[in-house]
Amino acid sequence: MSWAAHCRPDHPDGTMSGPNGRMNHRAQDPVYWEDETMKYLLCSTALALSIGVAMAPAHADTSGKRIALSNNYAGNSWRQAMLQAWTEAGKAAMGDKALAAADSFTTADKEVTTQAAQVQNLILQGYDAIVIDAASPDALNGAIKAACDAHIVVVSFDGIVTEPCAYRLTVDFKSLGEKQVDYLAGRFPNGGNLLEIRGLAGTSIDGLIHDGIVAGVAKHPGFKIVGSVEGDWDEATAQKAVSTVLSSLPQVVGVVDQGGDGYGAAQAFKAAGRAEPIIIMGNRQDELAWWKQQHDANGYTTWSATIAPGVSSLALWVTQQILDGKSVPHDLTVPYLEITQAGLDDAVKSTPVGSVANVVYTQADAVKAIAANTGK
Repeated sequence: MSWAAHCRPDHPDGTMSGPNGRMNHRAQDPVYWEDETMKYLLCSTALALSIGVAMAPAHADTSGKRIALSNNYAGNSWRQAMLQAWTEAGKAAMGDKALAAADSFTTADKEVTTQAAQVQNLILQGYDAIVIDAASPDALNGAIKAACDAHIVVVSFDGIVTEPCAYRLTVDFKSLGEKQVDYLAGRFPNGGNLLEIRGLAGTSIDGLIHDGIVAGVAKHPGFKIVGSVEGDWDEATAQKAVSTVLSSLPQVVGVVDQGGDGYGAAQAFKAAGRAEPIIIMGNRQDELAWWKQQHDANGYTTWSATIAPGVSSLALWVTQQILDGKSVPHDLTVPYLEITQAGLDDAVKSTPVGSVANVVYTQADAVKAIAANTGK
């Protein structure tokens, strides 16, 4: 018998009647009414709970879901580590039958139009979700909207997109840029000249870190940016770019940058016969090894930070959670990975040659990140 039947009164109008239609004598018994009231309350509670369970949203089975990574650039150690983290997380997800596929695709160039065409192709291939490290925050919005209209989940990370239907995983890049100047202000209270090395032009990351550096200089007006070059987050590119401007620059006390360019900058200063200033690093192994070598030789000290390449693995698991029906905010902030002098030795030991200090995230980490952004 159902709970509804157990809780139904003896008569449609709620009265208690006997076979002859007259009021049942039990209705006049106070003990009877106390028992019946308790029974009714217990039945009603159970009925409400059963209805609530029936109406609660069911989680989807994601074992048959296919997701794809759209990546616009793979020309530095950070991007290589990012792709490796995606591969590791994808294998784990498929091994646990949390996903059917986690494929990755990198464009042949850095052009927005090429990545837009790639996204359109992924739509046609019928993926359930697209995770994207975007070449532009807004120029891809048309392709992103087309994916959403096709009921495909879109999650952007690192290079995020502004299309409202997409999800975004990012660190506070502006804060990262500003903190570089804060660190240098602690080292040089009176300020000094700075050289800025920009990242990949047109990306959201480059713009936000630059904005943070500008804000930091405004907060510490003793500093002045006397030169700016494009390093494309790449050691060789940064070394060449810095070398071309050094002869025209006055003495600089610090180099503010975006990661992947610190070692190249150091090599450029050395080749020019100039003392290396305090160069902010970006967690690359060559930067960390050079920093340790200099510290052991002469006490050189700096600070290093960037978004962990493993954010791709976090994006994968967050996407799986969205496909699983979890409630996820469209904007999630994750912390950047920073290395201080105290943590340098451990970072050097744990970072493979040619790679980047990293964290590969798990499904449990994604659940925690979502909870941290929702307060639940």
